[in-house]
Amino acid sequence: MELILFNDDVNSFDFVIESLVEVCDHDPEQAEQCALVAHFKGKCGVKTGTLNELAPMNNELNNRGISTVLS
Repeated sequence: MELILFNDDVNSFDFVIESLVEVCDHDPEQAEQCALVAHFKGKCGVKTGTLNELAPMNNELNNRGISTVLS
């Protein structure tokens, strides 16, 4: 499965980057790249894994107001 991040006009880059670091265990550079890809392409795969691994991350990002889905 893959966790997909969608671009939005609500959250700041810094907030999305900080959230990816905290929730998905990204390093800051990786999180920044994901945020930029989502911004310019509309979406970005930010993490792969099992449903059990990704569902809590998806829920936490959604709780923070960040648009993600599992695919």
